[in-house]
Amino acid sequence: MNKETVVMVLAGGKGKRLWPLTRDRAKPAVPFGGIYRIIDFSLSNCINSGLKRIFVLTQYKSRSLALHLRQGWGFLSHWVGEFIESVPAQQRLGEDWYRGTADAIWQNVHLLDRVGPRFTLILSGDHIYAMNYNSILAFHAASGGDVTICVQERSVDDASGLGIVEVDERMIVRGFQEKPDDPKTMPGAPDRVLASMGIYVFKTEAMIEILRTVIAEGKYDFGHNVIPRMVEQGADVRVFVFRDGDEPGYWRDIGTTDAYWAANMDLVEIVPQLNLYDTSWPIHTYQGGHPPAKFVFAGAGGGGRIGAAVDSIVSTGAIISGGRIQRCVLSPGVRTNSHSYAFECILMEDVDVGRYAKLRRVIVDKGVRIPPKTQIGYDPEEDAKRFTTTESGIVVIPKEFQF
Repeated sequence: MNKETVVMVLAGGKGKRLWPLTRDRAKPAVPFGGIYRIIDFSLSNCINSGLKRIFVLTQYKSRSLALHLRQGWGFLSHWVGEFIESVPAQQRLGEDWYRGTADAIWQNVHLLDRVGPRFTLILSGDHIYAMNYNSILAFHAASGGDVTICVQERSVDDASGLGIVEVDERMIVRGFQEKPDDPKTMPGAPDRVLASMGIYVFKTEAMIEILRTVIAEGKYDFGHNVIPRMVEQGADVRVFVFRDGDEPGYWRDIGTTDAYWAANMDLVEIVPQLNLYDTSWPIHTYQGGHPPAKFVFAGAGGGGRIGAAVDSIVSTGAIISGGRIQRCVLSPGVRTNSHSYAFECILMEDVDVGRYAKLRRVIVDKGVRIPPKTQIGYDPEEDAKRFTTTESGIVVIPKEFQF
């Protein structure tokens, strides 16, 4: 089926709820897990699944994302029909930019005409998970359905923040609810719901026909418009439940700062649910020419400089030149200086933490120099005067902020 499938990755989102991390870049280009960008997970799933015909649809502040794709994802061979192609919004069908997920696909339907796939796999470029797409593709082909929606089983208490798919006893889709207060639960399981993961497999011809209809009516979203219309018209709409054995598979929609921070913290657990070290399912990315990470221990004779990191991810090029790092994620080029301390922080590329500085539950974007003796994350009122803060107390320092 791989040769009959084209992948369309939706990667143009602003990510307003991740501000200021999305001030200078699209949400899929936001750094994650030390060395990765968010989009690397969807793209790695494709490559590991043998899917190598991929269009990445970009729009909002796409330069950072386009550069990352060029540097880290240019290894496929066009000579044998493989590609990861960045496709910026071009107003091909009028004066409008992309007005929604369905409109983004519709404005690029000419790409599908060019390749002629039997199936179209639509992905979001801003979710964190590891998944073999061959499972859902095989399920879709065997079912003979018009579209298959990938869903995750979740608690009914989570439904108000998710897109909920209503199914009957045969797991045929009967409706879709966006962030409902009174969600439709799973048949026979009143405490469980099926949450859409934003992953769709379409029969290409069926998708083009329904898009033509809903776009003509001025409707532009898959969840709100396309899927409900297909159900209304009696199309065969199925669900594929994403599992890891008997448990729901790991999948995170990191649409908010709190969710983004929590997903990074998942990685520093002793046994993380998402295993970045699984050599059978590597997460690919651009790897810069950084030297190895370095930890400086000078002992009493060297002024008591002790560099230590525990329960943390420390990327190449980082120098722990004194100080203590605990439950943190450090990107390449980070430097921490003597007697500094960071707890549950995300420090992005080339961040410098000054001597005696203390950080607690802080996200520091690229190129920031934290002055000596600075304390952030300890006084919510003072932090809120200078930085973006969340209800749970996460502090975000924007890229290249000047103290």
